[in-house]
Amino acid sequence: MTPSAPGTTDVYIDFLCPYAWRGAELAAVLRGEGERFRLRHFSLVQGNHPDNAKETVWWLTDQPLEGGDRYQRSSLPAFLAAQAAARQGEEAAWAYTLALFRAHHEEGQPLEEATFTRAAEAAGLDRERWEADRQDESVLRASLRADLADAADIGVFGTPTFVLPDGSAAYYRFEHLTRDPQTARRWWDLYREVLASEAGIATIKRAKNRPARRS
Repeated sequence: MTPSAPGTTDVYIDFLCPYAWRGAELAAVLRGEGERFRLRHFSLVQGNHPDNAKETVWWLTDQPLEGGDRYQRSSLPAFLAAQAAARQGEEAAWAYTLALFRAHHEEGQPLEEATFTRAAEAAGLDRERWEADRQDESVLRASLRADLADAADIGVFGTPTFVLPDGSAAYYRFEHLTRDPQTARRWWDLYREVLASEAGIATIKRAKNRPARRS
């Protein structure tokens, strides 16, 4: 396991996932309020691969950039682009992650080269350095592999998954987006309360065809 700084919550994300986007937005708001979060990567393509039903034997990091289905072809280069952005520091990593999430899920842009570049511009990266770091693909793949290995050890299966400083970890599926600090704080406190509850709540899943909420 790659240790985090004391008091830091790890948040596992996949750029394919709209729930991960909302989770990252919430974490970004809370970072502005003094909470400490660390971005980590988890691959839904790898997690859902049929060869990995019992253990992880198929690794996204072992695959070619142009191979596999459209999800694989989108997610691997997105992860590597984000890994390259992170080499410019934590703030650059967050700025790039949010820019890429917003481009894909808010603006409807595909996860492809033009979008990666626009996200770098929106995040204010040193473009020349970012482009140079992207050429060091073996190092970026190794860094991504460390995230994926830690996720496998924890048993991450969906995004976003938050791993609290005490080791508690749970997937939190956000149906709504907020960038409001007070709302983000309420939602985050509720999440932590559920994890800490003596009730030992392991799963809450709403009915698929649930009726509209009554007034």
